[in-house]
Amino acid sequence: MTITEHPETQPRWWKEATIYQIYPASFKDSNDDGWGDLKGITSKLEYLKNLGVDAIWVCPFYDSPQQDMGYDISNYEKVWPTYGTNEDCFELIKKTHELGMKFITDLVINHCSTEHEWFKESRSSKNNPKRDWFFWRPPRGYDSEGRPIPPNNWRSFFGGSAWSFDEETQEFFLRLFASRQPDLNWDNDDCRKAIYETAVGYWLDQGVDGFRIDTAGLYSKRPGLPDSPVFDIQNEFQHPNWGSHNGARIHEFHQELRRFIDQRVKDGREIMTVGEVAHGNDNPLYTSAARREMSEVFSFKHVDIGSSPHFRYEQVPFTLKDFKKAIAESFEFVNGTDSWATIYLENHDQPRSVSRFGSDSPKYRNKSAKLLAMMEGSLTGTLYVYQGQELGQINLKGWPIEKYEDVDVRNNYEIIVKKYGKDSPQVKSFMRGISLLSRDHARTPMPWTSEGPNAGFCGPKVQPWFFLNESYKQGINVADEESNVDSVFSFWRKVLETRKKYKNVMIYGYDFEFIDLNNEKLFSFTKNFEDKKLFAALNFSDEEIQFSLPEGSSSCAFILGNYDDRDGSSRVLQPWEGRLYYVD
Repeated sequence: MTITEHPETQPRWWKEATIYQIYPASFKDSNDDGWGDLKGITSKLEYLKNLGVDAIWVCPFYDSPQQDMGYDISNYEKVWPTYGTNEDCFELIKKTHELGMKFITDLVINHCSTEHEWFKESRSSKNNPKRDWFFWRPPRGYDSEGRPIPPNNWRSFFGGSAWSFDEETQEFFLRLFASRQPDLNWDNDDCRKAIYETAVGYWLDQGVDGFRIDTAGLYSKRPGLPDSPVFDIQNEFQHPNWGSHNGARIHEFHQELRRFIDQRVKDGREIMTVGEVAHGNDNPLYTSAARREMSEVFSFKHVDIGSSPHFRYEQVPFTLKDFKKAIAESFEFVNGTDSWATIYLENHDQPRSVSRFGSDSPKYRNKSAKLLAMMEGSLTGTLYVYQGQELGQINLKGWPIEKYEDVDVRNNYEIIVKKYGKDSPQVKSFMRGISLLSRDHARTPMPWTSEGPNAGFCGPKVQPWFFLNESYKQGINVADEESNVDSVFSFWRKVLETRKKYKNVMIYGYDFEFIDLNNEKLFSFTKNFEDKKLFAALNFSDEEIQFSLPEGSSSCAFILGNYDDRDGSSRVLQPWEGRLYYVD
C-alpha cells in the first residue's frame, strides 16, 4: 500500500483524535446558579484527559437570548454571561492546551438572532444597507381574515412556516429554524466578510484549533426562493431542503471560508473543520483535501434510521441491515480518496444511542453500551463522543410533555394539538416519537455522582435549568463508573487505548467489507491496512449466535471484547457481545 493508493491514510492530528462534545448548559455548574458554565468545563478537563480524549468541542457559548439554546447568537465575540466571561473562555482554551488537548468551537453562521445588531439594522427600514444581509420578502397575499401569507411553502425545521412576519416593515424574513433565528444571506459579499471576521477570525485569534460548522449545507439557497415541490401531501408546508440544501454556490462559499482561515492563522497550527452537512451525496467534494473546503462532515443517514424523512418524530421500522448500510455509507466514500469521515452515534441533536440502537434494559444496558463503543472505535474516521455517552446514558423514561424543554418539541406539539386535538392518535404517536427520538434525552445535566437531588451537577439547594435523568440513581454517573472496572466508562477508556494502539487498521483501515450483510443479528466486517486485517463480530441481539472467521482466514488474534471472562477462542457470541480480531 502506498499513500498514492490510499491518500486517506495521510496522518493528521484531527483524523486520529477522539473528540468529546460538551453541551455547556448541562456539563458542570461551578457557581450554583443551575446552569453549566465555562469554569465548570475547566474544572473537569482532567476527567476528560483521563477518559482518553484528544480534543473537546464546546457547543455555542456566545451571547444569546437562548430561544434555541445558544444557536441563536446575538454577539459572536462575547460569551453569554450565564456561562461566564470572555476571560473564562480564554482560560479554558489555555488549560485545554496545557493538558495536550485541542479546543474546537461551534460556528453558527447560517443564522443569528433577531437580537443581533446586524438584524436590528436590517429590520429598521427597507432601504437600510444591511437589509439584504437577510432574506426579506413581501407577503404572497392575505387570507380571508387579512393575515399575511408567507412568500413560499417552505417549512421550518422546527415546524410551521419557515417565515416570520415583521410588523414594522410589513415583510417576512426567512428563518429555517426558530421564529427569531433569521437566516443570513450568503450571496451578499459584505455579509460573508463580516461573518468571517467576527465569527471566525476573532476566535482563531484566541487560539482555537477548529470549528464544528453548524448546518454547513444550508448557506446557498435556490435563487428566487421558489415554492418547493409537494413531497408531503399531508402538510401545507414542505421540507425546505429542496430549496436550501447543497445549493449552487455552497462549495464556493466553503472554499472561501477555508481561504480566510488559512490566511488568518500565522503560527503554523493546523485548523480542522467539521461540517454538519446532514444529507446529500456531496461528501467527497466537501472533504477532498485538494479542494480545501472542510476537513470532514457529519452525515445523518445512520442517525435518521427509524425516523420518517417527512417528520423526525414519526417512527418507521428499520432492520439491522438498514443500520449497517447507513453506518458504512458515512465513511466508505473516503476509500482510496483524499477525503475523510466522522464516526458518531450521539450529539446534542440526537437521543441516547443505547436506547436507540442497543438495549437500555437493566439486564443488557451495560453490555450493549460497550458493544456500541467497540463498534464506533473500530470504524474508519474521526471518532466523536458526546457527554454522558461514555457512561452508557439512556433515554428519559415516562416524561410528560410538560417536562420537555426543546423548542422543536414544543412547537410541534402545539401544531399537532391545534390541528388534531389533545387526545388524538396523532398526538399519541408524537409522544411515542419524542420518547425515543427527542433531542432532550441528550441535554439533561451531566450526572457526576449518585447524590440527590442534582447528582453533583450543581449544589443540592439549587434548581437546575433542566430536569435530570433519574438514571443517576441506578449507577449511571461518573463517580460510580470511574471506580468500577466493569463500567461502561472503564470500557470506553479501553476502547480509546486500543484505538490508539492499533491506529493504523482501526482509524485508517480501508477496503471495508461486510460479512453476511443480510444477517439481522450479527454486524460483522473486515478492513485492511497494509498486511493487517481487522475482523469485527458484533451481536446486536438478546440471543446467543454463532459466527465464523472470514473466508480464507487461517488464524486470528483476539484484540478486544466486551465480555471480560472470554478470550475470544469461542465461535459463539453471548447477547450483545462483540469482539475484534487480527486475522491472517
